[in-house]
Amino acid sequence: MPRTLHTYTVVPSLPERLSPLRELAYNLRFSWDPDTKALFETMDAALWESTDNNPAKLLGLVAQSRLTELADDGTFLAELDRVYATFQAYMADGGWWGHTHQGEFPADFKIAYFSAEFGITECLPIYSGGLGVLAGDHMKSASDLNLPLVGMGFLYQRGYFRQGLNADGWQIENYPTTDFYSLPIEQVFAKDGAPLVISVDFPGRKVFVKLWKAQVGRIPLYLLDTNLPENSENDRHIAGNLYGGDNETRMQQEIVLGIGGIHALDAMGITPTVCHMNEGHSAFLSLERARRLVQEKGLTFLQASEAAGAGNLFTTHTPVPAGFDLFPPDLMGKYFWGYAGALGLSFDEMLDRGRVHPGDRNEKFNMAALAFRQARYINGVSELHGVVTRKMVQPSWPDFPLEEVPVGYVTNGIHTPSFLSVPIRELLEKYLGEINAENLANPEFWTRIDDIPDTELWDAHELNRQRMVEWARKYQTAKFVRRGAGEREVEQATEILDPHTLTIGFARRFATYKRGNLLMRDIERLKRILNSTDKPVQFVFAGKAHPKDDAGKDLIRQIVHFTRGEDVRRRFVFLEDYELNMARYLVQGVDVWLNNPRRPMEASGTSGMKVVANGGLNFSVLDGWWAEGYDPSVGWAIGRGEEYDDHAYQDHVEAMDIYETLEREIVPLFYKRGADGLPVGWLAKMKASMKKLSPLYSTARMVQEYAETYYVPAAHRAAKVADANFATAKALVAWKKNIRQHWGNVKIETVTTPSKDKIAAGEPSSITATVHLGNVLTPADVSVQLFAGPVDADRSMIAFTSTPMTLGKDNGTGVYEYTGSLPSDNSGQQGFTVRVLPFHPDAVLPQELPLITWE
Repeated sequence: MPRTLHTYTVVPSLPERLSPLRELAYNLRFSWDPDTKALFETMDAALWESTDNNPAKLLGLVAQSRLTELADDGTFLAELDRVYATFQAYMADGGWWGHTHQGEFPADFKIAYFSAEFGITECLPIYSGGLGVLAGDHMKSASDLNLPLVGMGFLYQRGYFRQGLNADGWQIENYPTTDFYSLPIEQVFAKDGAPLVISVDFPGRKVFVKLWKAQVGRIPLYLLDTNLPENSENDRHIAGNLYGGDNETRMQQEIVLGIGGIHALDAMGITPTVCHMNEGHSAFLSLERARRLVQEKGLTFLQASEAAGAGNLFTTHTPVPAGFDLFPPDLMGKYFWGYAGALGLSFDEMLDRGRVHPGDRNEKFNMAALAFRQARYINGVSELHGVVTRKMVQPSWPDFPLEEVPVGYVTNGIHTPSFLSVPIRELLEKYLGEINAENLANPEFWTRIDDIPDTELWDAHELNRQRMVEWARKYQTAKFVRRGAGEREVEQATEILDPHTLTIGFARRFATYKRGNLLMRDIERLKRILNSTDKPVQFVFAGKAHPKDDAGKDLIRQIVHFTRGEDVRRRFVFLEDYELNMARYLVQGVDVWLNNPRRPMEASGTSGMKVVANGGLNFSVLDGWWAEGYDPSVGWAIGRGEEYDDHAYQDHVEAMDIYETLEREIVPLFYKRGADGLPVGWLAKMKASMKKLSPLYSTARMVQEYAETYYVPAAHRAAKVADANFATAKALVAWKKNIRQHWGNVKIETVTTPSKDKIAAGEPSSITATVHLGNVLTPADVSVQLFAGPVDADRSMIAFTSTPMTLGKDNGTGVYEYTGSLPSDNSGQQGFTVRVLPFHPDAVLPQELPLITWE
């Protein structure tokens, strides 16, 4: 091997007439535009499939003679011109939300969205599963809405693993190396024309990071690459595997993503107003944003955190504390001892920013705790997950009712055009109108589903099922041939599934809480369901277990062993190496999507949303998004939202519920046909599901909600806090210090209640509270509230309203009278109390200051 290696890149030589192909290939909009994909497939269908639908690689591999031929093909050129014109119109358009809400944006408004993974297209392997696909869909809808947003992530050398199965059905992981120069991405260049490279300080050295850009419609996604000759061998592999390596590798990745990501934006002249942390992997960015203000603006760390935190949003997808990244103090010391000084903190003070219990020197540094402290806006990813998250973090707000713990929620969605089948898309365009972000998020658009004739909807759905079956047979056969399977096994692969049989899909990460083997609690009963002579059922399973999760791998092994039985092999199939292309075939082709996690462990889930617009129905535990989306007209529930301490009993009860619902409801409804051969009841459920759920569970709605609930308010707040040389930030820090020092003086001395214990509905009934604030705090520093609502037999308040009381007399010596009126709208046993909270018009409370005094 030579000591010196010179590299160069070969690019395709496109005839001038075909030059628009390059622009189309290097914008990931092709991944959700069926016409653009069809155009590339027309060039060479076999090559398109073999490149994982990668147009950049296709252009580099297609024969020059074929390019010359296409340059003279009038039909191809007409389609190219049409597709390119549509692309140019999309890029030039203002985007429906961004255009109509432009006046709400502050000056220089820019959102930076950080995520460890992005699932945009199968040919860009920088994702592992739901979190990444959600991030990719977020980018696509940000493009559709034309938000001023950029993405920041990693360009992994080997990404997540490709799944194989050995003879025993045990998962084996393969890590193919990605050739960055064949991907639909481009290097970012500095002003001098050289590739843009930034550096991040590591112990005793610098790690160099190169920038690449994936253009996602109108939105740039910047990707960090450490595989550079300037780095040591170990440092080159920091961006090696997604979620790979040991704890120190994970820390290195998160330093590069969070701190390096901010460096990269700065090097490109991008100053984000709002930073959105998609999970805690990028939470070090919150320290780096503060450090820059300390170093450049002369602020204290608390002032800098106030200013930076005003524009930080943290979204958590984790339902259990164990899901957060934890780093021991000695490892933190190795990488952050000097960094703490740059923040103006001692090392122990810096560690306290990431400790659930500040001051506990044995406690590990928690990335979620850091994000919670450094972000003024926090949300979960479904209504139920918001409740679960509030329970997790309530110890930080111990005196507050659960409902007032400052964690909101934005229920996840999916980028509908990315998963919509061509037959269904054509039907929607014919009867509903144009497929665009504005329409997809509009419930009125979907009400026209009823205008689609049942025959046409059922024909499109059956065509999708048939396409899925044909693809699965071809896919499975190719896998068996590559594995060197015997002739009989290869022949059997061509016989799997039936295009006319009720088909149920189950595809997701094989973590134990998702209970991939729940369906197999009663094997004989399951076989009877599968092999019914007149009403058969078939299942398609897919999914990966984490490389270190042997329990998850064993679930897969159990399922694979079951699928090999001669009496089930055609009707119960496991497809290995689940990825985006397979996901599209499954969500478009199944009749029912099964999901049976152990409630409340599913933060949201999005796979079930992907079947909705394609006419598939959901059959799921009432967890995540289905807990809010379910009603009997749109699908089926497993259980009624119960939570169990005895997991074995829970598994038994819910497995029996699955069998019962299949036998008594789902199977009979599917096979009940009218005189015209159509399943009228099933079609009614399909239409109800599409009509109700499609506009709600789309990222068009989701990203709009993020913009209105978080991005725009955070941007305005960040601008206000930074105004006049950060005067508001400095004032808030001083105010908080004053409040903390003197809050112990706050007492509710007396509450004067009505003289009678019964009042008529609607009758006003006044109360008075005497509040002692001391000699320093004033009424302007507090909110005195009447806290009232119905109570149960145990004298516990079961719902409440909090109403500000009105300042009355100043009794001198720091004592004030407040008055209020008891609510009397509802009859029955009611209760009330009085409380005092800090108040400041520029503070986000109680997020910033969890203080409260009760009567």
